[in-house]
Amino acid sequence: MASAPASLTGVTVEFLEFPATVTPPASSGKSYFLGGAGVRGLTIEGQFIKFTGIGVYLEDKALPSLASKWKGKTEDELVNSIDFFRDIIKGPYEKLVRGSKILPLEGAEYVKKVSENCVSHMKAVGTYGEAEAEAIDKFVQIFKPHNFRIGSSVFYLQSPNGTLSISFSDDAALPEIAAGVIENKALSETVLETMIGEHAVSPALKHSLASRLAPLFNDYN
Repeated sequence: MASAPASLTGVTVEFLEFPATVTPPASSGKSYFLGGAGVRGLTIEGQFIKFTGIGVYLEDKALPSLASKWKGKTEDELVNSIDFFRDIIKGPYEKLVRGSKILPLEGAEYVKKVSENCVSHMKAVGTYGEAEAEAIDKFVQIFKPHNFRIGSSVFYLQSPNGTLSISFSDDAALPEIAAGVIENKALSETVLETMIGEHAVSPALKHSLASRLAPLFNDYN
């Protein structure tokens, strides 16, 4: 089985620490390596306000899967390739996304923006139907009771078959039990698409993924 390189390092986003690897409590030893991490923010009245630090972890077998196609590409080539990020989003391996708050945020406010972005994307690419509408409704209900203080985290565990598990934590520790599970492949992929796809909410995250993965691909044999 492929494993993450021992030389892989963690990333600090503001005061948030994203370790090089994580092993979820209920994963039977399965580990994920940090593909990249970056800040998400908005420019408000001319000032860039940082709201969240996002880290994308990949199942270890993602490395050979991606390297087989992208080995030899430069960081600039990767960061400017829509297909590269699409391969991450749709790859046949699990992805674990951690979003930790730099500023406090209400769950209802957070999920309103995320769900709007997801619906907009799914409608644009023609994957939004009745099942997706129901999945969005469930997605919103999972988040509504939660408010996020500084340092608290949301986790999305995405399986290649389309299962999206959502967890909440007061810190950076991944809980053993998910707060909710949604079986919808289009929504599961779209959550990550809004973060690192063509119209990404976090360009910094895309740059981090490209800069960290390019040398890993080149060193992979």
